[in-house]
Amino acid sequence: MEDDPLIIMETTHILEEAGFRVQECFDGDEAIAHLAEHWERTILLFSDVDMPGTIDGFALARHVAGHWPRIEIVIASGHVSPNPGDMPDKATFVAKPFNQRTVHEHLKRTLPDDKKPAPLRTAV
Repeated sequence: MEDDPLIIMETTHILEEAGFRVQECFDGDEAIAHLAEHWERTILLFSDVDMPGTIDGFALARHVAGHWPRIEIVIASGHVSPNPGDMPDKATFVAKPFNQRTVHEHLKRTLPDDKKPAPLRTAV
């Protein structure tokens, strides 16, 4: 989730290049509704901290970890760094601005092997 359309497009492209099928959601509430129906097919939540709606990315991450613990979580921000307790233990953080290489390296380093799509596993 992100509120800048250009960053959404770029992030979607980065994740698709890594081999993920991406479902964009406008805010955390929409993401929760989507995950309630599709959590079994979801590998990764990649969310910004700041987004429209009633919850921020940290709250979304905590909700997802509590309800669907098998989903991996990456939270991004260019304005805020997480404080202790902001994110669930399994979540990771990536600072913005980021590029494809930064995100791919982060995902290669943090995701379990069985959750890495083939393009991510073989990317240089």
